[in-house]
Amino acid sequence: MNIQRAKQEIVHTVKAYLAKDALGEYAIPAIRQRPILLMGPPGIGKTQILAQAARECGVALVAYTITHHTRQSAVGLPFIRQREYQGKTVSVTEYTMSEIIASVYEKMQATGLSEGILFIDEINCVSETLAPTMLQFLQCKTFGNQAIPQGWVIVAAGNPPEYNKSVRDFDLVTLDRVKRMDIEPDYAAFKAYAHTVRIHPAILAYLELHPDHFYQIQADVDGTQFVTARGWEDLSNLLDTYDTLGLSADEEVIHEYLQHKEIAEDFSAYLDLYQKYRDDYGVEAILAGPASPKVFQRVLRAAFDERLALVSLLLAALENRFAAVDAAAALADGAYTLLKNYHAALAAPGAKAPAEAFAALCEADKAALAQAQAAGLLARDAQRARRALLDTEAVWLRLLQASAAEAPAAHLSNTTPEKASVPAEEIGAQAASAEAALTLLKGAFAPLAAARAEAEAAASAALEHAFDFMEQAFASGQEMVVFVTELTLSPAAQRFLVANGCPRYFTYNKSLLLDSRKAALQRELAKEAETHGA
Repeated sequence: MNIQRAKQEIVHTVKAYLAKDALGEYAIPAIRQRPILLMGPPGIGKTQILAQAARECGVALVAYTITHHTRQSAVGLPFIRQREYQGKTVSVTEYTMSEIIASVYEKMQATGLSEGILFIDEINCVSETLAPTMLQFLQCKTFGNQAIPQGWVIVAAGNPPEYNKSVRDFDLVTLDRVKRMDIEPDYAAFKAYAHTVRIHPAILAYLELHPDHFYQIQADVDGTQFVTARGWEDLSNLLDTYDTLGLSADEEVIHEYLQHKEIAEDFSAYLDLYQKYRDDYGVEAILAGPASPKVFQRVLRAAFDERLALVSLLLAALENRFAAVDAAAALADGAYTLLKNYHAALAAPGAKAPAEAFAALCEADKAALAQAQAAGLLARDAQRARRALLDTEAVWLRLLQASAAEAPAAHLSNTTPEKASVPAEEIGAQAASAEAALTLLKGAFAPLAAARAEAEAAASAALEHAFDFMEQAFASGQEMVVFVTELTLSPAAQRFLVANGCPRYFTYNKSLLLDSRKAALQRELAKEAETHGA
């Protein structure tokens, strides 16, 4: 199976193992909850899907690479305890708690989550002394005499022997006690993931042309050459940062991530061309519309690779706008919810003073964010959105504190609704009463709502100009197919399209979907004809 299907299976397994019956007991007893064993080549994304699965299920995640451990850290250290058996006092060897199990309990304390996933990577690459401990772990869900807490699902991962000389085979007894999933590299699955984490557009454009370069491991006289999904993602993060800093990545830098000489050389050359096309075509000018005649003249003479790179550049620029809409919407929605909660807090019996009540909400949000981060429940974009909201809360809190300290209560209670539309920094009237405090923060909220509307309008205009250009340059050709398909695959684009619409997108999408179904039907009919003919 591919990595995307494996993630889906893990999510379903976690939900099934944590489901409870009418008595509040786990529907599948712990003894029947088989550990999941993921077997697949290195760098394919096994660790990433565990983090995604934990977030989706709302549970904690503790991850270990077991090859870094000794038997003592996994099992615990022995110590002598005095016990009495049948009237006799004897010395008995016991063990301290395993470091790994202790980490599970620490995660439970830090996050407030009693359920989670314990992930052990490279489980079949352990030393000879640790191998029996790992077999016991998979068979009995224990380290030494310490059991994994109830409500924790065990997931282990290993590499097939062709990728690691240190691999140890599992015996039949162990394999009959695990839920095994064999994972293979799959570019289509990686591409779907790449859109969610916004892999650098040059990488996606290159892999669209060379999907066979997505994952390769080759052994030759010069040693092992390889390129993996992990390598592409790490390179993507570097390229994003280099773009921000105005730096360029040459072939040597790229080869540090893509340790396959020919692929690193090929991608380096493509990246140079990609960046040249970005400068030559003036993508931002195209999205501001209309494009200049020189751009159309060049497009007509361009090879397919160059046209595809231009489409990728347009999509990347649009993706930035969709991301800006997401950020503005998340901030506006979060601030609106905060205002509702603040209104409820002020209206509650025994309510605190306005600034004090708002400060309490701010502290609660800070604690909730810290707990969610400790649990790993927030993706990067979600963390940024929450931090942006906390920054806004801090500004609003200072505004309320200043108003309470500087203005007389009698004057503050006369704050007029008309002043609510003025930006927070320019509001002359201050708030000490609950009503005035709410009016003050409503005024501070207005710019956030306006920023959201501006971001949506800018993205809509850019998308329309992009369709104008695509229709004039490529009509309904393969480039338009790629353009619409990539918009469909982008989560940020889909959120924007659902909320704001774009008639031309839906028209093209429906038409292309129909064409795709017709082509699939024609292939089936041709296959059936060949079968009958044979």
